[in-house]
Amino acid sequence: MANKKTGVKKVVLAYSGGLDTSVILKWLQDVYGAEVVTFTADIGQGEELEPARRKAVQLGIRKENIFIEDLKEEFVRDFVFPMFRANAQYEGEYLLGTSIARPLIAKHLVEIAKKTGADAVSHGATGKGNDQVRFELGAYALEPNIRVIAPWREWDLLSREKLLAYADRHGIPVDFKKRKGGAPYSMDANLLHISYEGGILEDPNFEPEESMFRITVSPEKAPAKPQYVELSYEKGDIVAIDGKRLSPARVLAKLNELAGRNGIGRLDLVENRYVGMKSRGVYETPGGTIMLRAHRAIESITLDREIVALKDDLMPRYARLVYNGYWFSPERRLLQTLIDESQKTVNGVVRVKLYKGTVMIAGRASPTDSLFDTSIATFEDDKGAYNQADAEGFIRLNALRMRIAANLSRKRRRRS
Repeated sequence: MANKKTGVKKVVLAYSGGLDTSVILKWLQDVYGAEVVTFTADIGQGEELEPARRKAVQLGIRKENIFIEDLKEEFVRDFVFPMFRANAQYEGEYLLGTSIARPLIAKHLVEIAKKTGADAVSHGATGKGNDQVRFELGAYALEPNIRVIAPWREWDLLSREKLLAYADRHGIPVDFKKRKGGAPYSMDANLLHISYEGGILEDPNFEPEESMFRITVSPEKAPAKPQYVELSYEKGDIVAIDGKRLSPARVLAKLNELAGRNGIGRLDLVENRYVGMKSRGVYETPGGTIMLRAHRAIESITLDREIVALKDDLMPRYARLVYNGYWFSPERRLLQTLIDESQKTVNGVVRVKLYKGTVMIAGRASPTDSLFDTSIATFEDDKGAYNQADAEGFIRLNALRMRIAANLSRKRRRRS
């Protein structure tokens, strides 16, 4: 039965088991008087998730109301891979590692709400961040009448000290390291990346300490010998590494391992948040860095020039849609249809050379779909395949408007 004061009967909480969401769980019970369902997504964050289950039980959540789901394959197959077919980079650099995970979580929040008869969903994103927008736009796109509870926009627990005091008052178990010290920044991880922000990183002039990084060695400490890796593509997606076919999640995990040991994938960025402020973040996206570089390489020989240009024109718009939380919007879906149509011929092999923080293309081939014609491109005798005299008319025609403008400019100067 719905609480008479709040109108909420049951709420599904995106639950990590950390301080913030554990406090939110208890707060929802106290303030909203609602039955709480917890949802914990395994998207490759590299942490054991069973402690989240145990903590939920400690906080009074019934076992049938605790959902922990392995979404790694869905995450890479249905979200990461489509995004990389678009070569998406927000503001020319950010590979959208956090952004692309949020619509997946929103999707399952809504699905669990339907399954359990919940009338609301809740998340732990702050009122300053982008994630509140991403979670909620995703939820509303999939279930327009769902109610969203965002505690950070309602409560007065706006500091770590207040959260810890609330946890003490209500007997909420808090990890000792977090309580006494912990990292001087916040961290978000999934199979595509790790992001670090806040705390000491709020000074954009502060260089992160080497000890902060988790999945990449520094380029200086990477092996002195280059490593060559062969990537096989089918319809724009990597399906095999060094000839071994792998599932999407295993492809990304393997690329993370290869790139990480070679010091590839670090980024220090000041980005423009959707809510209007500038924010400094430091990222590790090792496998994604290889994916972007290699995908552009295979497209360079399999896509028509104007299709490449059109994709490059559309990419910044696509990236902003992902960053701003519009994954389920009609315009992103429409762009994806166009992009995926272009990928039907993006088949072949790319050989990459990994060396001390860099990804270099060491070769690319497409036996069935390559548009690269050596007989035309050669600087040697092409035996008539290309008539160089044709270039004269092409150049003169393209220069015509500039010649007309130049003649007019001369006439104006003479009159003056």
